[in-house]
Amino acid sequence: MAKTEIPALQGIDVVLFARKLSEAGKVAGQLIPYQTSLSFDPQRDSDTNPTKSGSVGTSSSIETDLEVEFINNWSKIADQLLDSLFNNEKMEFWIVYRKRRNKAGKYYAIYMRGTVNEDETDGDPDDTSNRDTTITVDGTPQRGWTDLPDDAQEELDYVFRGVGVVTDAKDDGTDGGGAAWADSDAGTGSESVTTTNTVTH
Repeated sequence: MAKTEIPALQGIDVVLFARKLSEAGKVAGQLIPYQTSLSFDPQRDSDTNPTKSGSVGTSSSIETDLEVEFINNWSKIADQLLDSLFNNEKMEFWIVYRKRRNKAGKYYAIYMRGTVNEDETDGDPDDTSNRDTTITVDGTPQRGWTDLPDDAQEELDYVFRGVGVVTDAKDDGTDGGGAAWADSDAGTGSESVTTTNTVTH
């Protein structure tokens, strides 16, 4: 039987999207720009109680810590994280694994609701300003599969384009006089241009 190779997940491919819960009917979830770190820490406390018939295990409900670090910016969603803290507003969050997809082409995601409880900003004079945002998650996170809006996918990926002037952005590989890579057309060598390197001592 052939051995199945299990791909390793890279941290760069795990990203956080967010949205105000009150805006669920108006806007799509937004990618938090310039993420540098993402921590997802669900946990359940357990205890053992001794009885005359032996020990009995007990466990508490799920508690989840969610923390994202990113370069400070003035995007709408970055401002809304602070609004959540100041105004105690509920938000929705999705951890999206952009390299894990199902047969329908949807992305694996973990969905949560919660409120920002800490938002630390540093502003060193010789470095970029950074934000460290911690979220208190309500209840138990839910796993599933999601589409990504076109603009969100464009933020995660970019498409090949040629070196020419881009007069009408199409994002299909032909911009700037380009052509997207195809395995069936690996190109051929050309001897029309000869480069000679002369070395002098």
